[in-house]
Amino acid sequence: VQLVESGGGLVQPGGSLRLSCAASGFTFSRYDMRWYRQGPGNERELVASIHSAGSATNYADSVKGRFTISRDNAKNTVYLQMNSLKPEDTAVYYCFTPLVGGYWGQGTQVIVSS
Repeated sequence: VQLVESGGGLVQPGGSLRLSCAASGFTFSRYDMRWYRQGPGNERELVASIHSAGSATNYADSVKGRFTISRDNAKNTVYLQMNSLKPEDTAVYYCFTPLVGGYWGQGTQVIVSS
């Protein structure tokens, strides 16, 4: 099982980024997927989740209306579109699948700063 995140970087407040997580080594379309983040000095927190078929999504209150999780099961990829970014969104963002106890990606850094 491998999860590889990409798309992080430095962005100004109010800007946008799209994160991607490419999955391999398991039947991607059968599993829910999640994005977590861990900011400086903070515990890792759940940001968004999406059902295996993409039919249901959930978001942390702090990102509702600004972030959108989606997936392309043909490409084995899950996305996180992040708009109206704030400095408090600065964190390492991780992709996660609950397959057999859970697998994590290596993370991608997002820095929101002017």
